Order: sequence, then C-alpha cells, then structure tokens
Amino acid sequence: MNQTFSVSGMTCGHCEKAVIRAIQQCDPQADVRIDREQCRVDVVSQQPRDELAKAIKASGYTVAGA
Repeated sequence: MNQTFSVSGMTCGHCEKAVIRAIQQCDPQADVRIDREQCRVDVVSQQPRDELAKAIKASGYTVAGA
C-alpha cells in the first residue's frame, strides 16, 4: 500500500537516512522515497499508517496530521 507523509525537520542526508532506518525497523520490506525539499516521504508498506508515523516521530521528526 502506498502512503505519503509530510515530515518536517529533515535538513540533510543524515536526516533522510534516520527516517528510512526508522521506517525499515518497523517494516524491513518497506520501500521508502524521500523528497526533502517538499518535506515528503513516500512509503510502500503493508504496515498501518499510524505505526509508520510513530516510527518517524520516534526518530525525532514531526509528521503532519499524525
């Protein structure tokens, strides 16, 4: 299932890797694509949206609407 998150606080490549790592800890099979300029994280995963948002927030970033 395709899911898109609006994530603020990502300012560099290290931030992107932290978000990817957090999502893949929740779902190792997840396909994650990040557009830092648009503050957008696209995820293909079977995990519930709230679980993925929780993983992103736990890594220190803000998820809009979550």
